[in-house]
Amino acid sequence: MFGRRRGAAVRQAMEGTPRADYLPEEARDRAGIDAPVAIGHEATCSQPTTVRTMLELLDVRPGQRVLDVGSGSGWTTAILARLVGPGGSVVGVDVVPELVEDAAARLRRDGLDHAAVRVAGEGELGAPEAAPFDRILVSAMARDLPRPLVDQLADDGLMVLPLEGRLVTVTRVDGEPRVEPAPGWYRFVPLQGS
Repeated sequence: MFGRRRGAAVRQAMEGTPRADYLPEEARDRAGIDAPVAIGHEATCSQPTTVRTMLELLDVRPGQRVLDVGSGSGWTTAILARLVGPGGSVVGVDVVPELVEDAAARLRRDGLDHAAVRVAGEGELGAPEAAPFDRILVSAMARDLPRPLVDQLADDGLMVLPLEGRLVTVTRVDGEPRVEPAPGWYRFVPLQGS
């Protein structure tokens, strides 16, 4: 019952956030394909089934504080904002200023005032000044478990990220990470600074 309820919430949030609305004009004709779509600057908008899997694993709840690492076009940031509702907040970070600018405009257009995106600080991973977060979504491949992101999780917080080709969930218990692999293999752009 629990998994079905979360799956329904994710499906509803994704349906309420059309991917085409978060793609550059020249890429919108590819919004309906179940594959990554290039959005410029060597970045992609992730495959919808992968996004759905990651969000179901992340188990976002209304009212939570969420960090979206590798926010790209802002699509996942917007979906997360719908999942947390106006009582929650989402901070998206990306290393490409042009993507952040476009994503911010899309979030404003859609009235998602409880979501914001910003350029990642020089040599910084995540948004440490806004921590702790109940949930962290990472949409870039890490080579090693990024300890700076683990440190930004609240106790009993949950992070989902691709780690060496596998999706993993990371929970923080008594300050220490507990890593669990999810089924399947995935490809993402590399996580800078990991």
